[in-house]
Amino acid sequence: MTETVGTIIKGIGGFYYVKASDKIYECKARGVFRKQKITPMIGDRAEIELIGEKGSIVRILPRSSFLVRPPVANVDTMMLVVAAASPEPNLFLIDKMLVNAEINKIEPAVCINKTDIARREDIAEIYSKAGYKVFCVSAEKHEGTAELMDYLKGKTTAFAGLSGVGKSSLLNIITDDDLETGSVSEKIQRGKHTTRHVELFEMKNGGFVLDTPGFSSLEVEGIKAEDLWQYFPEMANSQNKCRFRGCSHINEPDCFVKEKVESGEMASSRYESYIELYNKLKSVKEWQKK
Repeated sequence: MTETVGTIIKGIGGFYYVKASDKIYECKARGVFRKQKITPMIGDRAEIELIGEKGSIVRILPRSSFLVRPPVANVDTMMLVVAAASPEPNLFLIDKMLVNAEINKIEPAVCINKTDIARREDIAEIYSKAGYKVFCVSAEKHEGTAELMDYLKGKTTAFAGLSGVGKSSLLNIITDDDLETGSVSEKIQRGKHTTRHVELFEMKNGGFVLDTPGFSSLEVEGIKAEDLWQYFPEMANSQNKCRFRGCSHINEPDCFVKEKVESGEMASSRYESYIELYNKLKSVKEWQKK
């Protein structure tokens, strides 16, 4: 019996598939996890005991982050993919997903795909100005994808975005093409209307990626409206700079954030998203937060 540490890349029917070194081992979780009410998650770093090609998960290493939907641990980066056109970018949805990533302590970045159709320097400027890393790529022409792959190297990255933005095409480019059962896009498209398992795909130059279907429909929750500003990087330095203590940055006069919007330091679309999210959080009743 030997011991090693690897990453859980897939879980189906009570079996977990752990990538350790250059091999994938089929493992079962020890019964102790049930007693401790711990469920191994895709993305977990796990210590496994091996007998031949099969093994047992004996310990889950501490998680740096985790998502509830889809259930995945240790995600380093949330790559929000938007199309330059077809479909037209929804800025509020982008901002909502960015806030969700920030809440989950996952570093977000923005990828504008289909730049062979339209350039969209306006969107790139909005998010660069907010402090986010922005990639402008064309999966169709394989333009900008090398820089994207270099950024993702060695990380575990969740790809999020609406259908039609080109996530599948990008995932096919940045992962190995000799996957056991065909291309990533076929795996992602299969069973659109059924519950499917979450799976990490290994990148050609190291690291893992996964698709997060449904992430874009998640609502911002788990925080108070008064704390929302902390999840907008361009507002992070506004504390104690407004005239009124506890400023909501909406109706009060002499507001540092509103001055940033007026001067162009903060994009008006970002500020409008902040107001909409603030009002949604404010409308949630106390009993609904529990």
